[in-house]
Amino acid sequence: MERIYIRDLQKHVGKPVKVCGFVQTIRKQGGIMFLILRDVTGTIQTVTSKGDPDVFEEAGKLSLESVIEIEGNVKEEKQAPGGFELKAGKITILSKAEPELPIPVVEEKGGEETDVTKRLDWRYVDLRKEKNLKIFKVWTELERGFRKYFEDAGYLQIYTPSFMGTASETGADVFEVRYFETKAYLAQSPQFYKQMAMASGFEKVFVMGPVFRAEPSFTSRHMTEFTGWDFEISYINSHEDVMAEEERLLVAGFTQLKEKLGLAIEIPSIPFPKMTMEEAKKKLEKIGAKSGKKGDLTGEEEIALSEIVKKETGHDFVFVTDWPIESRPFYHMRHEDNPLLTKSFDLLYKGVEVTTGAQREHRYEILKKQTLEKGMDPNVLEDYLNFFKYGCPPHGGVGIGPGRLIMKILDLPSVKEATYLPRDVKRLRP
Repeated sequence: MERIYIRDLQKHVGKPVKVCGFVQTIRKQGGIMFLILRDVTGTIQTVTSKGDPDVFEEAGKLSLESVIEIEGNVKEEKQAPGGFELKAGKITILSKAEPELPIPVVEEKGGEETDVTKRLDWRYVDLRKEKNLKIFKVWTELERGFRKYFEDAGYLQIYTPSFMGTASETGADVFEVRYFETKAYLAQSPQFYKQMAMASGFEKVFVMGPVFRAEPSFTSRHMTEFTGWDFEISYINSHEDVMAEEERLLVAGFTQLKEKLGLAIEIPSIPFPKMTMEEAKKKLEKIGAKSGKKGDLTGEEEIALSEIVKKETGHDFVFVTDWPIESRPFYHMRHEDNPLLTKSFDLLYKGVEVTTGAQREHRYEILKKQTLEKGMDPNVLEDYLNFFKYGCPPHGGVGIGPGRLIMKILDLPSVKEATYLPRDVKRLRP
């Protein structure tokens, strides 16, 4: 007999089936035993009684979270969760769990949830919770929506290295690792290699892979390793083209979430609100928000600005553009009429920065000059600068933090909870 997923049992009422999963709940009522069985698609109540002594005896050996196989018959039962019940005719124990779980999978109603640090220590048990399974269904569908957009728009996927011979951007906040007889750095982003693809004539590329940041940050938004989703496109007129492309990409991803998961999510309208950094600071000053550095936004300012935009426009997204050169890397293109400002932007979503993007400087001599102005050694960046020596289209792109997006979509308290196995300043296990 082939295994049936729990979500499909209602199609087999009155028929014999086989299901597999984890024992989520065990409840005895006299001579009757109820088990709630859970697989990746849902839960089903199963029942056995002393009238079937072999099955009842096997059920009595079970502990919570044991993995079992049940053969039985599906019947409608209005009092059962979901309106269906499985009468067990045979139980096979595939893997018996230790009787004392390190953390509960089902939290007591009204009780306090287990401390997040302990839950992350036992992440492989914590992930069994239905709400955590949902997080990764959202990851899957959001990426599926992005990939469909990239496919329809003619993008190529590239796979960039994590080992680099030079630091990705400024040389700060990178992990240095021993690499045989020399040293290497873990990539802060795939930025350099996306641009190489533009110089190679690929025109449109996307990257999905790990990003490493050696920042000693202890906030709910930062990790030392995270997944980045990036794209880069050629033959743009300005960073406005890049922002327009990201708008379409996000609409595709959010639409996928709503259609495939039935998620109660608002699909953002196009165009997204936009304002310059200068305009953003004025709005924040007007409401008396505590200001950070002139050319940057603190976490508190991002929250306040998003609240202002939501109130003024009803939109959850806002682009903040025209960042000063002090706050941006050397490869961001500068405005012709104001070379102190870059053609760059951040995208905020519900109070959190989820994207950084820009038009890149593709002209070799100008790029080399900006490198020197930033106090960087062109010799160290020789391989990167060489990408632009032999012709390169005007281009731009973004780096997206999908973990932050999902954190806000699901209203999670931390990006760590949106991450399969988070890595931060103090966490390298499990």
